[in-house]
Amino acid sequence: MSACRRLAALLVLLILVLRAGLPLSVAMAQPLDRAAVEAQFRDWLGGTIWPRARAAGVSRRTFDAALGGIRPDWDLPGLVPPGSRPGPQHQAEFGAPGAYFGESALREAAAVGRRIAAREAPALAAAERATGVPARIVLAIWSRESAYGRAPIRHDLFRVLASRGFMSPRADYFAEELVAALRIAEAGPVPRDLMKSSWAGAMGQPQFMPSSYLAHATDGDGDGRADIWRSRPDTIASIAAYLGQHGWVAGRDWGFEVRLPVRVSCTLEGPDQGRSIADWEALGVTRVSGRPFPGHERRGEGFLMLPAGRHGPAFLVTPNFYVLKAYNMSDLYALHVGHLGDRIAFGSGAFARGWAPLGGIDRSGIVAIQRWLEARGRDVGGVDGLPGYKTRREIGRWQEASGRAATCFPDPGMAAAMAR
Repeated sequence: MSACRRLAALLVLLILVLRAGLPLSVAMAQPLDRAAVEAQFRDWLGGTIWPRARAAGVSRRTFDAALGGIRPDWDLPGLVPPGSRPGPQHQAEFGAPGAYFGESALREAAAVGRRIAAREAPALAAAERATGVPARIVLAIWSRESAYGRAPIRHDLFRVLASRGFMSPRADYFAEELVAALRIAEAGPVPRDLMKSSWAGAMGQPQFMPSSYLAHATDGDGDGRADIWRSRPDTIASIAAYLGQHGWVAGRDWGFEVRLPVRVSCTLEGPDQGRSIADWEALGVTRVSGRPFPGHERRGEGFLMLPAGRHGPAFLVTPNFYVLKAYNMSDLYALHVGHLGDRIAFGSGAFARGWAPLGGIDRSGIVAIQRWLEARGRDVGGVDGLPGYKTRREIGRWQEASGRAATCFPDPGMAAAMAR
């Protein structure tokens, strides 16, 4: 190719790159030498992972069966090959909480859950006797994690964990999980080819990470193995064991949807501002159903939770709500599980208070609010672009101090109003 043609080709490439919105540095970067990276990957498996696995009791036969000939899965998101740096993170628009509670999906999940509750009644009852975790909660987690085992789980566990353990921002964590997976393979609850996971390395129907399997997987069908890939009783027993060992309080609910009077500040939200449910009642907080709180619950501690501030439903949650968060740290995940469980067991419908439409604020806008508050000594729980309870209540405190109606939730014009 002549110099003129090469120059023309480069100009065309430059135009395409600029039209696509890519940084010029990305366009001009040298292509990744995958063969060299894969050679380093094989050296890492043999020089780093094998000694750790051997020390953990894994045989060479198991190690080779799991990892022999394995190559990195380059299609996994978020990989950072050696010698490269993580790319810029796209700040997506913050998802409104209401989007987590699609009505048709909840109705379908509850209907399927009721059918499975009847079919698996002995296993669910046994798990509840052993752990105190209600059947409806186990079913709701099972639904959320794998659609009651119906969702396809196609990734090779060892390839996922090895790829992430070698080249991801959390490499140490995934390397530890890889060794844990090898320990599971050594015990042999299922053939190696059945040990499938998500793209993040979560295994089987309960979506346990390997370390969680080692700590909580339970044989529910009495065959001497904890098979969370194929056995429904094992899946049920394992989910219940996980919650029970994380502190589920038998006899207490997860929480209640409530009416929050205007005179009760939304800044009272949070797991560090608990009081007895009877005390919340004295402030005027009532159940949306109109029924009184159960007597034993009135004596227990409750916590105000407002996932959308004053723009959505309000809840008094119990310590069991935070046990659900041990499964997944998202407030909305725990709320989804509790709500779906109630639909399965009691036939309840949508929340009494709907989710108001929220203005389009992206995570960068929330970051600006968090930084402004943090610069003034307010604890927002970290500058991450997510309106957690600490951010929500500090927004409410700023609103109250500045004479505004407190909503305890960010809006698009808030950062500019704070800066004035």
